[in-house]
Amino acid sequence: RRKESKRACPGRKGAELGEADEAELQRLVAAEQQKAQFTAQVHHFMELCWDKCVAKPGNRLDSQTENCLSSCVDRFVDTALAITSRFAQVVQKGGQ
Repeated sequence: RRKESKRACPGRKGAELGEADEAELQRLVAAEQQKAQFTAQVHHFMELCWDKCVAKPGNRLDSQTENCLSSCVDRFVDTALAITSRFAQVVQKGGQ
């Protein structure tokens, strides 16, 4: 029978994490980091597109400005997806 290693959990007296718990915690942290990175990227795209498309802010966006913003963000998203896909292909080929 395999003995599960345990690691102390900082800040919690007597609390220990097993290997499975630690792996799950790492997975959750990675997922949260991905969410934060995605949110930051969306904000960055919107800032760039806002500067490009919005000449003067008003109470409402006209249709030309809305179309510009939509197209701008779509281009960034398409580019990010293409880069991510290509990177995944390179990593997969490197692992073979």
